[in-house]
This record gives sequence, structure tokens and C-alpha cells, in this order.
Amino acid sequence: MNFTRRDLLSRTSNGFGLMALSALMGDNAFAGIATDQNPRTPKFKAKAKNVIFCYMSGGVSHVDTFDPKPMLRKKAGEPMPMPVARTQFNNNGTIMPSPWEFQRYGQSGLEISDLLPHLGSCADDLCVIRSMTSKFSEHAQGNFFMHTGFPFLGYPSAGAWTSYGLGSESQDLPGYVVLKSGDSAVPHGGVGLYSNGFLPAIHQASLIKSDDGEPLHNIKPHELAEQQRRKLDFIGSMDQRFASSVENNSSVEAALQNYEMAWRMQSAVPELCDISGESEATKKLYGLDDPEPKTAAYARQCLLARRLVERGVRFVEMTCLSYSIGGGNGPNPWDQHGDVAKGHAKMGYQIDRPIAALLKDLKACGLLEETLVIWAGEFGRTPFSQGGAGRDHNPYGFSVWMAGGGTKGGHVYGATDEFGYKAVKDQCSVYDMWATVLNLLGLDHEALTYRFSGRDIRLTDVHGHVLRDLMA
Repeated sequence: MNFTRRDLLSRTSNGFGLMALSALMGDNAFAGIATDQNPRTPKFKAKAKNVIFCYMSGGVSHVDTFDPKPMLRKKAGEPMPMPVARTQFNNNGTIMPSPWEFQRYGQSGLEISDLLPHLGSCADDLCVIRSMTSKFSEHAQGNFFMHTGFPFLGYPSAGAWTSYGLGSESQDLPGYVVLKSGDSAVPHGGVGLYSNGFLPAIHQASLIKSDDGEPLHNIKPHELAEQQRRKLDFIGSMDQRFASSVENNSSVEAALQNYEMAWRMQSAVPELCDISGESEATKKLYGLDDPEPKTAAYARQCLLARRLVERGVRFVEMTCLSYSIGGGNGPNPWDQHGDVAKGHAKMGYQIDRPIAALLKDLKACGLLEETLVIWAGEFGRTPFSQGGAGRDHNPYGFSVWMAGGGTKGGHVYGATDEFGYKAVKDQCSVYDMWATVLNLLGLDHEALTYRFSGRDIRLTDVHGHVLRDLMA
């Protein structure tokens, strides 16, 4: 068929634009898709490189840990002098003082209860936020909200966002790892709390058992390395051929990278979990010799957390173990509706010495300055009793803390009222917390987005302010 030069140009000119677009979309910086784990340059100078998230599932009582309220003792046994919102079980009793006294620690004089004396020795490294709030008072919703900024399944966790934004400095370990021990259960909400959501699959968490034995199912190969390598190369070539035939191949690319990561983890994970090279003094510092098995198990998690950030893993989360006492249960070990004194005493003993050791060890290794340690649960607990000796859920004002990673040590931010019921000074939200964490990592929480279902979604949704008063 004959056609003019004008016809030729009009029929083919659009192709030049599409060729340029194709090249741009092949670049992750333009496509908005980061499928690989290679380290990426932060948007601005970072104060922290890694995060360790000590998650206290179940809701720690702030008035029994980091928020002293003398008024509770003064008004013990009296009804609350202010309106009380509906609680989870609505079995509200009278004002209940803390079973523990508070002491001032360090040069800062930071007040911490006798429940956590070892953490008291780290007071000058802690930046305590006493005015945290949540939108939810139910465990699963609260857990999802604290991890993802949304109260339900399907959104990426903070660890996945961190991996997506910064990549990983480790080529042999995932960028996001969750540690668990023995019978420790995933908090209510399930493994979706650690999900990559709609981000590429390479950014989802890997759950590693910190106990002796096999840390991951099938981590030990059942065939010769050369034979396994040939299989992976064959599968990879087939997947690459498929990827080249589809327009959006980010999911295929992520799957390929996961295969390769699994291959490298076969040697890296057993080496990580082999702590025989650690000194006896270090093991004793963490409490691996503790006669309470669950304290020793949590101590091992804390030691592995240090070893993970040493190896360049970007985001590490630890999980608590539960006791059949005081109302706590597997997914929510801090959830003491029945007897807060007994339940919190057990949980405090489990985590106090190991986390304090983690902070001291990171500091001794020169890692605390670049590692942000976060301690938080999904909400706090009421200053009045539930029934007799328990406390119900309280999302209106509770405490979390950060240490290292560019935060102010020995510092208190915000306050609850004189009873510890609601935040009244510098009230902040989960969105603010994660906006601040991302900022410390050198990321802009408003710019770290991913296009999904026609919307640019972010960890902080459409909210969040950086809490600059917390920064050193």
C-alpha cells in the first residue's frame, strides 16, 4: 500500500514517546517501583540506618511503667472524677494505683517504675512519649493500625515501607525480619501485620525462629548445592522469559529476587543464629542464662536483633512470649484484664533485662547512634480497675519510647492528665510516630508513596507530623 511521508510520520510518531516512556518505566526512580533490595540513598541526611521494634502486644499499662501518677494512690478506691468512655468490656471499677513505685534514674531523672529496673539503668538513652493515642481499642485493629497505619488487612507494614524506601545493606538476609521464640504467637491480626501489602513481595517480613534448631522451615538444603543452583537457574530463565512477555512484570521480578534470597539465606541464616562465637559475658548480659525459660528466649531474640542490624538488616521486630496468668494470652501477652500485678510482673521480668542489654550492647558496639529502637504496644490501659484487679484497654493516652537513632535521650515528650487517662499535652498519634521514624531514616513520609488502586498510598495515610522536639 502506498502512503505519503506525512502518513508515515503520523502513524509512527507516537512510538517515539512510548519508547521514552518504556525506558523511564524501566528505571525504578521513575516507575515508583522498588523491587530490589539494593541500598538506596535517603531523601535527606539520615540520623538512623536501622530500626529494632520491640512490640509489646496486648497493651502495656503506661501508669505502671513510664507514666507515674501519684493521684492514683491519693484517690484510690474512688470513682473517676471525669466522664469515662465505653471500654472494651465496660466492667469499670474505681481508681486503682500502680502496684509499683516509681524511681528517678540517671542524670535526666527520668521516672520509671520498679517493674523495669534494668531499663531504668538506660534512662538517659530513652526518649519517652507519654501522649501517644490510637483510634482503636480492639487488639486486631489496634495491631494493624500500629503496624500499617490502617486498621485492617492488606496494607504494608512499617517494616515493609522501610525496606521499600531504603532497600537493605545485606545481600544475604531479608531487609525486614520478625523474630519469634518457642510458643510465642503472632499478635491478633496474624502474619498480615508483617505484610508487604501491595508493595513488591521482596519487602514482606521473614519470620525467623530464634530458638536452637532450624530457624526456618527447609532452610537446610536437601540436595547438592550445584544441583539446586542448576534448578534455580532454569526456573529463573523461564520466569525471565515470562516477565519479558508481560507489561507490568514487577511481581515476577520480586518472585525471582525472593528465589535468589532464599538461596543465599541457606548459609546466612544458620550463621546468624549460631551464637557460639558470642562471649559468655555478652550472653550473661542479655540473660540467656536466666532460670526463667521465657526470659532466656526473649534474651536470645534481643541478641539476634543486634546481630541482624550488624549484618545490615534494615528493620527487625521482636515478639513477646505469654504466660497463663493475669489474663494474658498467646497473641496478647500484656493483656491483663484479670490481675495486672501478676501478669505485668511476669511480662516485665521477661523483657526488662534483655532490652536493657540490647541498648547497652548496641551502645558498646557503636551501633546505637545509627539504630533506632522503638518500644510500643497497640494502646495503654485504664487508670481505673476492670472488675477487681485488672485494667481495660485505653487508647486515649499511653506511653511509647524510642532510643538511639538521633533521638533525645533522657527526654519526656507530652503528658496525660493527672490520672493518666487521656493525653492533654502535645497529643500525638501513630501517624506522627511513623512520620518521625521515617524522617530519622532520611525519608519524607509524604513522599514515600506507592500507586495502588488509583491512589498514591503511604504509611501515614493523609496524616502525620514529624515530632522534631524528639530529635537530638
